[in-house]
Amino acid sequence: MSDSGATPRPPVPPAHSPLFRAEQFVWLTARVLEQRLFAFHFLNGAADPVEAALDAYRNDDGGYGHALEPDLRGPVSQPLHTARALHVLDAVGRCGGQRVERLCRYLTSVSTMDGALPVVDPAQRGYPAAPFVPVVDDPPSELLATGPVVGLLHRNEVWHAWLFRATDFCWEAVKSLEKSHPYEVHAAVAFLDSAPDRPRAEAAADRLGRLVREQRLAALEPDRLDAYPVATGYTPDEHHFPHDFARTPGSLARAWFTDEEMSRSLDFLAAEQREDGGWPVRRQWAPAPALEARPAVTIEALRTLRAYGRYVG
Repeated sequence: MSDSGATPRPPVPPAHSPLFRAEQFVWLTARVLEQRLFAFHFLNGAADPVEAALDAYRNDDGGYGHALEPDLRGPVSQPLHTARALHVLDAVGRCGGQRVERLCRYLTSVSTMDGALPVVDPAQRGYPAAPFVPVVDDPPSELLATGPVVGLLHRNEVWHAWLFRATDFCWEAVKSLEKSHPYEVHAAVAFLDSAPDRPRAEAAADRLGRLVREQRLAALEPDRLDAYPVATGYTPDEHHFPHDFARTPGSLARAWFTDEEMSRSLDFLAAEQREDGGWPVRRQWAPAPALEARPAVTIEALRTLRAYGRYVG
């Protein structure tokens, strides 16, 4: 600590290093929230400013809106926004207390009859939304929306009545997967990585990993992408790689890939950094500005590389 009590900034990374270039990109393009997150993860920043920035997206119902997740615009709370808020709170160690109690009450209010979450609540109607998240009157429960939320709450040892049925839904949804797509698998991994029944989670992850390889959902050879099909509804270059499924070495998904496959994937991730210092967004829609999502993607790319011991400074 310095004499002023402030946490000192770490040494400035070498010019043109991945971290230096990413920092310049973030200061030039990011929302305040992503600027605060970048500072927290890489510049010894504090958690309080991140929470303060996140509060701008919180609504009176305990949920989050206002394009926190750029695929959905408008002020209304949505499960996808709320999942993103939990991800932020988890990242800075603030996933608990009255804030999360109010958030769980919101989740209860928008749950379907089986106690889980739809991807988009009908309240979105009338506001812009990406075409791949259609708004319907009676949306079904989806693992895509429910898995990451349940996983993050279990990871932070949050206990709320909403979790019981939602957890049961996730177990059944993962068990019943026969044909899937990468984003749904990501949601399953987010749940399994933090599910309280570890032997059951490991067994489910082992089966899911076989499914991923059999259906070629992970592009294992970045220099031969034409050999890997893109899921229906995805953009032509929207491949997913081992590092997308196993964001950290401790993820259950890490066992799905050999050391060589993971190393190639991380090499590809590092090489994806653009000249402006940011990482690209594979899935985009107009009129959502690409730059609004890219800082968040850039932060996650840097965190993944660091988690695997890849030098980014």
